Amino acid sequence: MSLWSKPATELAAAVRGGEVSALEVVDSHLARIDEVNPRLNAVTQLLADRARAAARDTDRRRAAGEPLGPLAGVPFTVKECTPIAGVATTFGTPRFRDHVATDDAVPVARLRAAGAIPIGHSNLPTLILAGMHTRSELYGDTYNPWDRRRTPGGTSGGDGVAVAAGMAPLGLGNDSGGSVRIPASFCGVAALDPTTGRFPADQRLIGPDDPGPASQVLVTDGPLARTVADLRLAYETLAGTDPRDPRAVPVPLYGEPLAAPVRVAVVADPGGHGVHPTVRRAVETAADALRDAGYDVQEVPDVPRLDEALDTYHRLTGTEFAPNWPAVRQLLGEGGDRFIELTMRSSPPVDGPGLIRLLGTWMNIRRSWAEFLHAYPLLLGPVFTEPPVEPGLESRDQAGRDRVASAMRLCSVTSFVGVPSVAVPTGLAADGLPTGVQLVGRAFREDLCLAAAQAVEDRLGTLAPIDPRP
Repeated sequence: MSLWSKPATELAAAVRGGEVSALEVVDSHLARIDEVNPRLNAVTQLLADRARAAARDTDRRRAAGEPLGPLAGVPFTVKECTPIAGVATTFGTPRFRDHVATDDAVPVARLRAAGAIPIGHSNLPTLILAGMHTRSELYGDTYNPWDRRRTPGGTSGGDGVAVAAGMAPLGLGNDSGGSVRIPASFCGVAALDPTTGRFPADQRLIGPDDPGPASQVLVTDGPLARTVADLRLAYETLAGTDPRDPRAVPVPLYGEPLAAPVRVAVVADPGGHGVHPTVRRAVETAADALRDAGYDVQEVPDVPRLDEALDTYHRLTGTEFAPNWPAVRQLLGEGGDRFIELTMRSSPPVDGPGLIRLLGTWMNIRRSWAEFLHAYPLLLGPVFTEPPVEPGLESRDQAGRDRVASAMRLCSVTSFVGVPSVAVPTGLAADGLPTGVQLVGRAFREDLCLAAAQAVEDRLGTLAPIDPRP
């Protein structure tokens, strides 16, 4: 088995144990990128020389008997909006082609400190705003390795594709409504969207000012990986406080064990707006896996206040975003503004008193979800209520935008209420495309989500890495 096909846990153990050098690990992944990235366009800025230098330093320290970190020698990709020191943070727009970062973002620094090695930046929709499909003005389209006619999802689509195709065992993305979970599901890998405040992060500043409250709370960094064990290792590495981010809180990684059997609520069609039979079967398959693992799995009528939460989410973010929209849209390139335009048309901004009411509603909805998750510590549901769709559907017209927004509704709502979720594959559909689900947990109980996702993976297996298909 080639080194590029192995999970992060195995690679790090082999490097620490001297079974393989970190340079061999990096070179194997660079060769894999050279082989498949021209067909997929997931890695945008390849950091080959830097990665080899970091690998040689790891090997030098191992030879000197120095202790190595839990991710020693493991390559990872970094989304184009997350700074790597000395590398341009382009956000996928030519305007920021020379916007070179002076420091690592906090999560990049955390992964480096654990021994991991950034191997390249990864593609995203322009400015993280041009839609769900991973297409940037600077780098073009990223292709789903399972089927080029289907989107890989986004906005962390470059990381999802890179991990699925063996270009890196870990990807560092971010999520404010499905941006790590959707590409994970569409590409057949796993992803963690943590509780708001679990991981310290940078604000991805373009100017000197911090963003408003919605942007501060909704966006979370999250890892993508091919196995749940690798997600767990990244979770343990990324969590914890940091003075650069006062939002991060000192909560234990693992909470008190719950009395068995742990209750799991199942909702295959959140809000009752429809779900594709393939997606429903994926949820049912995961439910059966959890029952086999000893969970108390119960179908429930619905999640709390879904439509109200979606409306509040979109109006709140639209109101915060509206003052800067005339300037921002100029950075998006031809057609890049359509998704936001269509979204703002569906959920127009509100006035000052309306904003205050929305903030109160937000807290009230979070309370409803906390009560729901008190009764059911875990929720099993879809990541996206359709199979992977065609690239750019959400920017085509109002109907396409509304269809995609509806399909990702459980992702949007769980980001809005700030609770953790793990996306995990469930197998292949009849058309050969990957299927997956998400497991949502109580705030700061990522451990419950990871344990349940591990139970699903143990029974249903993993799907990646794969060779790109036509």
